[in-house]
Amino acid sequence: MEYKLLVDEIEDLVELLTQNKWIYHTDQNVKEESVRKGYAEGYYHSDRETYWIIDNDEKVGIIIIHDISDTIPLFDMRLDARYRGKGYGVKTLLWLQDYLFGEKGKIRIEGYTRVDNIGMRKCFTKAGFVKEGYLRNAWENADGTITDSILYSAIKDDWTLGRITPIKMDDVPF
Repeated sequence: MEYKLLVDEIEDLVELLTQNKWIYHTDQNVKEESVRKGYAEGYYHSDRETYWIIDNDEKVGIIIIHDISDTIPLFDMRLDARYRGKGYGVKTLLWLQDYLFGEKGKIRIEGYTRVDNIGMRKCFTKAGFVKEGYLRNAWENADGTITDSILYSAIKDDWTLGRITPIKMDDVPF
């Protein structure tokens, strides 16, 4: 697998985002106009880095690293439906840690997902991310519904030492 910075592949980006249903994202059916407008306005590049997830010369998805100038970036990963459930999510999260902690010197990576996105929750856990928060009514969907979300994170200290530090959520009862 390799990760290649998005440069000028707007047609491939449009195809990926419009030809898949994103049931666990705010907008499940992305429109071509919104991808092109976002690209033209710098959505995929302004304080962000967008990478293609590539396997055997096939673009299987993208990962958008938000707040790349911050010490604690967020990200959005989208895999083509044909490649979901095949381990690409876990491999990409492991690469993300190596890249952000090893090359970029970041101290923490945060990721949010809807509570019902069991596949992504498994990816987070298998890649060493720790579940840190349950946020009630925190995910607004384009259709007006609201869903709970889950916060996962990875920290540089754990990555460096090859461990997972347990959280201390219940040390104090309030």
